[in-house]
Amino acid sequence: MGRNGSGKTTFIKLLSRLYDPTDGEILMNDFNIRKYDYREYLHLFSVVFQDYTLFALPLGNNIACDKTWDRAKAERLMEEVGFGERYAEMPGKLDTPLYKNFEEDGVNISGGEAQKIALARALYRDAPFIILDEPTAALDPIAEADIYAKFDSITGDRTAIYISHRLSSCRFCDRIAVFDHGEIVQIGSHEELLADKKGKYYELWHAQAQYYG
Repeated sequence: MGRNGSGKTTFIKLLSRLYDPTDGEILMNDFNIRKYDYREYLHLFSVVFQDYTLFALPLGNNIACDKTWDRAKAERLMEEVGFGERYAEMPGKLDTPLYKNFEEDGVNISGGEAQKIALARALYRDAPFIILDEPTAALDPIAEADIYAKFDSITGDRTAIYISHRLSSCRFCDRIAVFDHGEIVQIGSHEELLADKKGKYYELWHAQAQYYG
């Protein structure tokens, strides 16, 4: 977590090899990640960035990012990410086209609904690492709380990395890395970081206290 512009997304793009470091190295299992096959390395990660895109294609294609999909799996994920009620209203279910670019019966969706579909897409891939960059920015506080309450069960035994500037979304995380001006300045649990009254986390927590309980 950290303020906007503190380096969180850049860090993730380096980790997922969308950027190459100009100095230093990134290690996985004590090996420089450049020594791994690039395509095989990419399959380790399922990432939802803030600038994700949904396509004017059927809902199932958008979730699976493929021309075929596991219907039962996709429907389960729709429910888990809080899209179940909206999904039940869709006339063609997973065959319902999104938007009206190519189909007159296409369905327009809100920003919050699009974000839930993007979350389902990330989970559908079953990658060992799930990375979510501000995954609930377009959701209202109630929907956000519901998503976070389910994250532990949704991600299962996979490693999940959440990027956020909202400290209220950090409380359930096992370890929190605090970014400031391009550096990691603190690492610890919510309780450990809040106990350090001179730390950046404590400062930001109390600055945001008016927005959550």
